[in-house]
Amino acid sequence: MDNGPCFFCLFLLRCGLLSALLWPAWESLWAQALRPTSRPAGPQTGLNVPADLLVTPDRSVDFIVALVNNEPITNHDVRMTTQRLKEQLTQSGQRFDEVGLLNEALELLIFERSQLQWAKELKVNISDDELNGMADSVAARNQLSLDEFYRALERQGVSKAVFLKNLRERQILQRLRDREVQGRIRITDPEIERFLQQQKASLPQQAQIELAQILIPLSESASAEQVAQAERQARDWRAEIERGADFFAVAQQRSQSLDRAQGGRMGLRPADRYPELFIQATKDVAPGGVTGPIRSGAGWHLLRVVERQSAMGLTMPQTHARHILLKSSPSLSPAAARNQLLAYKQQIDRGQVSFEQMARLHSQDGSAAQGGDLGWATPGQFVPEFEQVMNELRPGQVSEPLTSRFGVHLIQVIERREVPLTGAQEREYARNMLRESKFDEALDTWAREVRGQAYIEYREPPQ
Repeated sequence: MDNGPCFFCLFLLRCGLLSALLWPAWESLWAQALRPTSRPAGPQTGLNVPADLLVTPDRSVDFIVALVNNEPITNHDVRMTTQRLKEQLTQSGQRFDEVGLLNEALELLIFERSQLQWAKELKVNISDDELNGMADSVAARNQLSLDEFYRALERQGVSKAVFLKNLRERQILQRLRDREVQGRIRITDPEIERFLQQQKASLPQQAQIELAQILIPLSESASAEQVAQAERQARDWRAEIERGADFFAVAQQRSQSLDRAQGGRMGLRPADRYPELFIQATKDVAPGGVTGPIRSGAGWHLLRVVERQSAMGLTMPQTHARHILLKSSPSLSPAAARNQLLAYKQQIDRGQVSFEQMARLHSQDGSAAQGGDLGWATPGQFVPEFEQVMNELRPGQVSEPLTSRFGVHLIQVIERREVPLTGAQEREYARNMLRESKFDEALDTWAREVRGQAYIEYREPPQ
């Protein structure tokens, strides 16, 4: 029997376990609030690799708990996914129910399998060349060559074949969702103009707010009695909260929103990234206050204002950095290049020579004549493995050697700044913010449709 879609699983599909390895540049710029930057904890490999890429099948003691179009989901599959969910929730300080989490893990797997099968129907795939390039990027983030990375995995009991299978499935799902969900979102020029007018009206500061919600969903075909009954239930829950019940605990236990595992918390974000209905309903509510029930197309909501902040609007962060690049060659292995750069770093740290002097003498990049100066860069301008390290440096600090697809680098951050957006950048910013605000609903609708087309058969309960 099919028990229907799981809202928590939709949240996880959106925000956690299956996010892309390489984020688009504009997403890094404008949508970080919707994308957790920390990876879930996984097997203790010592490698910077998302946990879902390291899942190794174990069929020694197993049984089938469900079928998705005759493809089995085993108890082992559910337990491995449950472990990842536990680690993610523990990291975020959230409480969870052990039995309930098993069922959440099963529903997440049903969503994944149905989408992978749909990808196969649509012939969405990742070529071997693309897959090898992605694997090389993962290895580079771990400061290893591809062969060294595979040997490190083998030492931890994860075969190359298993890693590549998991990586291929992860990227197929990402490609499928980008293709199917993003294509459903339409942003019009009038929407962009209205958005920018609202933003500019709030300059020089743009409000930031964090809301939490409790949702009682209603279908479009709900009867008047069903609507009234759901409203009465929402009012009863608000009365409980006003008598002292914890809003976040009630949300975890009863809400049907995508973010219920976080106690309904939707994250600190600019006000324009929330539905206008929510902003209007909470504009006079102080932090800690609760309002509602409020009716939307999704159902009845109770809203709590968690926090209000102010942040600079319509600006772009930029980093001024320089680097020293050594390229791998038959006469210079990546390991030898790292050792050479470590020696340069020691001299720089001791004040024996400046970073600029070492770059002029030794860097194998076109920037060497400028002392390795890369100029002012915006997020997404460099390859992810380089940018990730650069973003963690303080002004004046020199990195450890890091490997990218271009070679081995030392990086020094000179300074950082915020700069106003150009007209074209403002419109791109508006387009991406509007797209982000519509993405959750589009993903929810699409995932339900794909799951609804699959034959789901539940067998034995997971243990």
